[in-house]
Amino acid sequence: MKRRFVIGMSLSAVALFAQGPGGFGRGGGGGRGMGIFGGSNAYVTGAPFSAVEVVQTQEALTDGNTITRKYQTSITRDGQGRLRTEQTVTPPPGSAAQPHTIVTILDYPGQSRYVLDSSTMTAFQAPLRIPTAGAAPRGPFGGGTTRPNAPTVTTTTQPPQVVNGVLASGTLVVQTIAAGQIGNDKPIQISRQTWVSNDLKVPVQIRSSDPRFGTTVMDLTNIVQAEPNGSLFVVPAGYTVKQGRGGPGFGPGGAAALGGRQRRGPGGPQ
Repeated sequence: MKRRFVIGMSLSAVALFAQGPGGFGRGGGGGRGMGIFGGSNAYVTGAPFSAVEVVQTQEALTDGNTITRKYQTSITRDGQGRLRTEQTVTPPPGSAAQPHTIVTILDYPGQSRYVLDSSTMTAFQAPLRIPTAGAAPRGPFGGGTTRPNAPTVTTTTQPPQVVNGVLASGTLVVQTIAAGQIGNDKPIQISRQTWVSNDLKVPVQIRSSDPRFGTTVMDLTNIVQAEPNGSLFVVPAGYTVKQGRGGPGFGPGGAAALGGRQRRGPGGPQ
Protein backbone atom coordinates (compact mmCIF):
# COMPACT_ATOMS: atom_id res chain seq x y z
CA MET A 1 0.00 0.00 0.00
CA LYS A 2 2.81 2.40 0.85
CA ARG A 3 4.51 1.85 -2.50
CA ARG A 4 1.25 2.37 -4.38
CA PHE A 5 0.70 5.65 -2.56
CA VAL A 6 4.19 6.90 -3.41
CA ILE A 7 3.82 6.11 -7.10
CA GLY A 8 0.37 7.71 -7.23
CA MET A 9 1.62 10.95 -5.71
CA SER A 10 4.60 11.06 -8.07
CA LEU A 11 2.45 10.51 -11.14
CA SER A 12 0.02 13.18 -10.00
CA ALA A 13 2.75 15.73 -9.36
CA VAL A 14 4.57 15.21 -12.66
CA ALA A 15 1.31 15.27 -14.61
CA LEU A 16 0.56 18.66 -13.09
CA PHE A 17 4.10 19.88 -13.78
CA ALA A 18 3.62 19.12 -17.44
CA GLN A 19 0.90 21.74 -17.86
CA GLY A 20 2.77 24.75 -19.15
CA PRO A 21 1.40 28.20 -19.84
CA GLY A 22 -0.39 27.07 -22.99
CA GLY A 23 -2.80 24.52 -21.50
CA PHE A 24 -5.90 24.82 -19.35
CA GLY A 25 -6.72 21.88 -17.12
CA ARG A 26 -9.66 20.99 -14.93
CA GLY A 27 -10.23 23.55 -12.23
CA GLY A 28 -8.93 26.46 -14.24
CA GLY A 29 -5.66 25.04 -15.43
CA GLY A 30 -2.42 23.79 -14.03
CA GLY A 31 -1.26 22.83 -10.61
CA ARG A 32 2.00 22.27 -8.78
CA GLY A 33 4.86 23.52 -10.98
CA MET A 34 2.32 24.40 -13.66
CA GLY A 35 4.21 27.42 -14.92
CA ILE A 36 7.69 25.92 -15.16
CA PHE A 37 7.60 22.61 -17.02
CA GLY A 38 6.63 22.02 -20.62
CA GLY A 39 6.75 24.08 -23.80
CA SER A 40 9.56 25.49 -25.90
CA ASN A 41 10.57 27.93 -23.13
CA ALA A 42 11.22 25.23 -20.52
CA TYR A 43 14.97 25.21 -21.25
CA VAL A 44 16.49 28.61 -20.46
CA THR A 45 20.22 29.20 -19.87
CA GLY A 46 22.01 32.11 -18.27
CA ALA A 47 19.15 33.03 -15.92
CA PRO A 48 19.63 31.13 -12.62
CA PHE A 49 17.17 31.55 -9.78
CA SER A 50 15.50 29.89 -6.83
CA ALA A 51 11.92 30.47 -5.66
CA VAL A 52 8.86 28.94 -4.04
CA GLU A 53 5.83 28.31 -6.20
CA VAL A 54 2.52 28.59 -4.34
CA VAL A 55 -0.60 27.25 -6.05
CA GLN A 56 -4.05 27.68 -4.54
CA THR A 57 -7.22 26.22 -6.02
CA GLN A 58 -10.77 27.00 -5.00
CA GLU A 59 -13.80 25.04 -6.15
CA ALA A 60 -17.38 26.10 -5.38
CA LEU A 61 -19.87 23.25 -4.98
CA THR A 62 -23.53 23.49 -5.93
CA ASP A 63 -24.59 23.20 -2.27
CA GLY A 64 -22.70 26.39 -1.42
CA ASN A 65 -19.67 24.57 0.01
CA THR A 66 -16.14 25.52 -1.07
CA ILE A 67 -13.09 23.28 -1.41
CA THR A 68 -9.72 25.07 -1.13
CA ARG A 69 -6.35 23.42 -1.69
CA LYS A 70 -2.86 24.87 -1.45
CA TYR A 71 0.42 23.42 -2.74
CA GLN A 72 4.00 24.62 -2.41
CA THR A 73 6.95 23.61 -4.55
CA SER A 74 10.56 24.74 -4.23
CA ILE A 75 12.03 25.50 -7.65
CA THR A 76 15.68 26.01 -8.57
CA ARG A 77 17.36 26.57 -11.93
CA ASP A 78 21.08 26.99 -12.61
CA GLY A 79 22.90 28.91 -15.34
CA GLN A 80 23.14 25.76 -17.48
CA GLY A 81 19.37 25.53 -17.56
CA ARG A 82 19.12 22.52 -15.27
CA LEU A 83 15.86 22.60 -13.32
CA ARG A 84 14.97 21.12 -9.93
CA THR A 85 11.63 21.04 -8.12
CA GLU A 86 11.06 19.69 -4.62
CA GLN A 87 7.85 19.12 -2.70
CA THR A 88 6.91 17.44 0.55
CA VAL A 89 4.42 14.58 0.32
CA THR A 90 2.20 14.30 3.40
CA PRO A 91 0.39 10.93 3.57
CA PRO A 92 -3.36 10.99 4.29
CA PRO A 93 -4.60 10.49 7.86
CA GLY A 94 -4.35 6.87 8.93
CA SER A 95 -1.62 6.01 6.45
CA ALA A 96 1.42 4.11 7.69
CA ALA A 97 3.63 6.09 5.30
CA GLN A 98 5.81 8.89 6.62
CA PRO A 99 6.13 12.39 5.12
CA HIS A 100 8.86 12.47 2.50
CA THR A 101 10.09 14.53 -0.43
CA ILE A 102 9.74 14.04 -4.16
CA VAL A 103 12.43 15.80 -6.20
CA THR A 104 12.34 16.17 -9.98
CA ILE A 105 15.53 17.11 -11.85
CA LEU A 106 15.49 18.06 -15.52
CA ASP A 107 19.09 17.86 -16.68
CA TYR A 108 18.74 19.31 -20.16
CA PRO A 109 22.49 19.39 -20.96
CA GLY A 110 22.71 15.72 -19.91
CA GLN A 111 19.35 14.93 -21.56
CA SER A 112 18.14 13.02 -18.50
CA ARG A 113 15.19 13.40 -16.17
CA TYR A 114 15.28 12.10 -12.60
CA VAL A 115 12.55 11.67 -10.00
CA LEU A 116 14.04 11.16 -6.52
CA ASP A 117 11.88 9.42 -3.91
CA SER A 118 13.32 9.95 -0.44
CA SER A 119 11.04 7.32 1.11
CA THR A 120 12.75 4.54 -0.86
CA MET A 121 16.09 6.27 -1.67
CA THR A 122 15.38 5.60 -5.34
CA ALA A 123 16.02 7.77 -8.39
CA PHE A 124 13.99 7.00 -11.53
CA GLN A 125 15.78 8.08 -14.70
CA ALA A 126 14.42 8.60 -18.20
CA PRO A 127 15.66 10.31 -21.39
CA LEU A 128 14.90 14.02 -21.68
CA ARG A 129 14.72 15.85 -24.97
CA ILE A 130 15.67 19.50 -25.24
CA PRO A 131 12.54 21.49 -26.23
CA THR A 132 12.51 22.75 -29.80
CA ALA A 133 12.67 26.54 -30.03
CA GLY A 134 9.56 28.01 -31.60
CA ALA A 135 7.45 24.89 -31.03
CA ALA A 136 3.74 25.56 -31.10
CA PRO A 137 2.13 25.75 -27.63
CA ARG A 138 -0.09 22.87 -26.56
CA GLY A 139 -3.65 22.87 -25.37
CA PRO A 140 -6.90 24.54 -26.45
CA PHE A 141 -5.51 27.97 -25.54
CA GLY A 142 -2.23 27.52 -27.36
CA GLY A 143 -3.26 27.36 -31.00
CA GLY A 144 -3.16 24.34 -33.27
CA THR A 145 -5.88 23.01 -35.57
CA THR A 146 -9.25 24.73 -35.23
CA ARG A 147 -12.04 22.18 -34.75
CA PRO A 148 -15.58 22.69 -36.04
CA ASN A 149 -17.69 24.54 -33.45
CA ALA A 150 -14.54 25.16 -31.39
CA PRO A 151 -14.72 27.80 -28.66
CA THR A 152 -13.60 31.28 -29.62
CA VAL A 153 -10.35 32.53 -28.10
CA THR A 154 -9.24 36.14 -27.62
CA THR A 155 -5.76 37.20 -26.47
CA THR A 156 -4.90 40.58 -24.97
CA THR A 157 -1.35 41.75 -24.31
CA GLN A 158 -0.96 43.79 -21.14
CA PRO A 159 1.71 46.43 -20.35
CA PRO A 160 4.73 45.23 -18.35
CA GLN A 161 4.57 45.70 -14.59
CA VAL A 162 6.33 44.47 -11.45
CA VAL A 163 4.82 41.17 -10.26
CA ASN A 164 6.20 39.34 -7.22
CA GLY A 165 9.25 41.59 -7.24
CA VAL A 166 10.29 41.24 -10.90
CA LEU A 167 9.37 43.01 -14.11
CA ALA A 168 6.92 40.87 -16.08
CA SER A 169 4.86 41.00 -19.28
CA GLY A 170 1.22 39.96 -19.15
CA THR A 171 -1.20 38.13 -21.41
CA LEU A 172 -4.92 37.60 -20.86
CA VAL A 173 -6.50 34.73 -22.78
CA VAL A 174 -10.27 34.27 -22.73
CA GLN A 175 -12.05 31.25 -24.18
CA THR A 176 -15.79 31.48 -24.82
CA ILE A 177 -17.91 28.37 -25.21
CA ALA A 178 -21.04 29.39 -27.09
CA ALA A 179 -24.49 28.56 -25.72
CA GLY A 180 -25.55 25.04 -26.63
CA GLN A 181 -22.03 23.74 -27.35
CA ILE A 182 -21.94 21.42 -24.32
CA GLY A 183 -25.56 21.65 -23.25
CA ASN A 184 -25.08 25.09 -21.68
CA ASP A 185 -27.98 27.54 -21.99
CA LYS A 186 -25.63 30.55 -21.73
CA PRO A 187 -22.08 31.23 -22.98
CA ILE A 188 -19.26 30.05 -20.70
CA GLN A 189 -16.14 32.17 -20.35
CA ILE A 190 -12.83 30.66 -19.17
CA SER A 191 -9.95 33.04 -18.55
CA ARG A 192 -6.24 32.79 -17.88
CA GLN A 193 -3.97 35.72 -17.05
CA THR A 194 -0.24 34.98 -17.21
CA TRP A 195 2.65 37.22 -16.13
CA VAL A 196 6.06 36.08 -17.41
CA SER A 197 9.32 37.49 -16.01
CA ASN A 198 11.25 39.38 -18.67
CA ASP A 199 14.58 38.20 -17.24
CA LEU A 200 13.80 34.67 -16.05
CA LYS A 201 11.48 33.72 -18.94
CA VAL A 202 9.13 31.84 -16.58
CA PRO A 203 5.62 32.66 -15.33
CA VAL A 204 5.67 34.45 -11.98
CA GLN A 205 1.90 34.60 -11.68
CA ILE A 206 -0.98 32.75 -13.36
CA ARG A 207 -4.63 33.39 -12.54
CA SER A 208 -7.16 31.14 -14.20
CA SER A 209 -10.90 30.83 -13.79
CA ASP A 210 -13.41 28.31 -15.11
CA PRO A 211 -17.00 28.65 -13.79
CA ARG A 212 -17.50 24.90 -14.21
CA PHE A 213 -14.74 24.02 -11.77
CA GLY A 214 -13.33 27.03 -9.93
CA THR A 215 -10.22 29.18 -9.83
CA THR A 216 -6.49 28.53 -9.66
CA VAL A 217 -3.84 31.07 -8.70
CA MET A 218 -0.09 30.42 -9.02
CA ASP A 219 2.48 32.80 -7.55
CA LEU A 220 6.24 32.42 -7.82
CA THR A 221 7.42 33.86 -4.50
CA ASN A 222 10.72 34.47 -2.66
CA ILE A 223 12.56 34.86 -5.97
CA VAL A 224 16.36 34.98 -5.64
CA GLN A 225 18.34 35.57 -8.84
CA ALA A 226 21.65 33.86 -8.05
CA GLU A 227 23.56 30.74 -9.08
CA PRO A 228 22.54 27.77 -6.88
CA ASN A 229 24.78 24.99 -5.58
CA GLY A 230 25.52 22.52 -8.38
CA SER A 231 24.99 19.53 -6.05
CA LEU A 232 21.24 20.15 -6.23
CA PHE A 233 21.16 18.85 -9.80
CA VAL A 234 22.79 15.44 -9.38
CA VAL A 235 21.56 12.21 -7.82
CA PRO A 236 22.70 12.12 -4.16
CA ALA A 237 25.02 9.43 -2.87
CA GLY A 238 23.18 6.40 -1.52
CA TYR A 239 20.31 6.53 -4.00
CA THR A 240 19.60 3.57 -6.26
CA VAL A 241 19.13 4.69 -9.88
CA LYS A 242 16.64 2.70 -11.94
CA GLN A 243 16.91 3.22 -15.66
CA GLY A 244 14.31 2.53 -18.30
CA ARG A 245 11.18 3.95 -19.83
CA GLY A 246 9.11 3.59 -16.69
CA GLY A 247 9.27 5.19 -13.28
CA PRO A 248 6.97 7.74 -11.64
CA GLY A 249 5.79 10.25 -14.16
CA PHE A 250 7.49 8.64 -17.14
CA GLY A 251 4.52 7.01 -18.81
CA PRO A 252 2.22 3.98 -18.47
CA GLY A 253 3.28 1.28 -16.08
CA GLY A 254 5.02 3.49 -13.55
CA ALA A 255 7.73 1.82 -11.49
CA ALA A 256 6.36 -1.62 -12.30
CA ALA A 257 7.33 -1.14 -15.95
CA LEU A 258 10.81 0.09 -15.09
CA GLY A 259 12.74 -3.12 -14.63
CA GLY A 260 16.12 -2.72 -16.27
CA ARG A 261 19.46 -2.47 -14.59
CA GLN A 262 20.16 -0.58 -11.39
CA ARG A 263 23.15 1.30 -10.08
CA ARG A 264 24.03 3.54 -7.18
CA GLY A 265 24.01 7.30 -7.37
CA PRO A 266 27.27 9.23 -7.68
CA GLY A 267 29.37 8.75 -4.58
CA GLY A 268 27.67 5.51 -3.58
CA PRO A 269 28.90 1.95 -4.01
CA GLN A 270 28.87 0.75 -7.61
